[in-house]
Amino acid sequence: MELTRLNRNVRILNWAAFVAIAIALVIVFFYAPTERTMGNVQRIFYFHVGSAWVGAVAFFVALVSGVIYLRRPALKWDTVALASVEIGLVFLTMATVAGSVWGKPAWNTWWLWSPRLTLITVAWLTYAAYFMLRGAIEDEEKRARFAAIYVIFAFVTIIMSYLSIRILRDIHPVVVGGTAESAQGAAEGLQDFEAGLESTRMILSLNASVIAFSFLYAAWLANRIRLQRLMDETAVLKMRVVARLQGER
Repeated sequence: MELTRLNRNVRILNWAAFVAIAIALVIVFFYAPTERTMGNVQRIFYFHVGSAWVGAVAFFVALVSGVIYLRRPALKWDTVALASVEIGLVFLTMATVAGSVWGKPAWNTWWLWSPRLTLITVAWLTYAAYFMLRGAIEDEEKRARFAAIYVIFAFVTIIMSYLSIRILRDIHPVVVGGTAESAQGAAEGLQDFEAGLESTRMILSLNASVIAFSFLYAAWLANRIRLQRLMDETAVLKMRVVARLQGER
């Protein structure tokens, strides 16, 4: 019954994500205004911010799942954390690649070891090491417990990345929120839109992209959890078959 309900939710989320992404693509390429300096290249900004946002949300979900697991150990919370880290790492990679492509016309370089980009690299490596940790521990309960502790502390890298451009001088622009006085004046690649309708269209387009990527994350998470459930059931059935065959001998 639970798997049947999960299958239904997966289908709903898949269609919702498909429609949301389709709408976002139309908005980004046909409704969003053209930026004065970078032109149409700036449109990758909507994919960069959307994927970066969802990556941070995915790692936060993993953190919450880790906390819940430590308080009430249950395999489902370990599954959610694992799935969310996998998806978060994909979105973080997408954000990094999109940001690099965007940075070429904005900064005249593909990459700079600025505080933000350095911390993004640290975050990516930290969460990639999460899978190395899981692969090194065979005991299921011990693996889930260590993994839960790991994702809690790993989220510090996301917080540091978020704060870096707000307290340190960095070439990366601050899109949302303010900055400390010591960090102001260092950002490059800021977008130039006419005040009024153009700025409003840009904000609406950005929100549409973020919402679409959020639906995509939810759909991928549901699919990954469903896959893990099927894998677990397959493993149990395999053990039963092996036990029965050995009993018949």
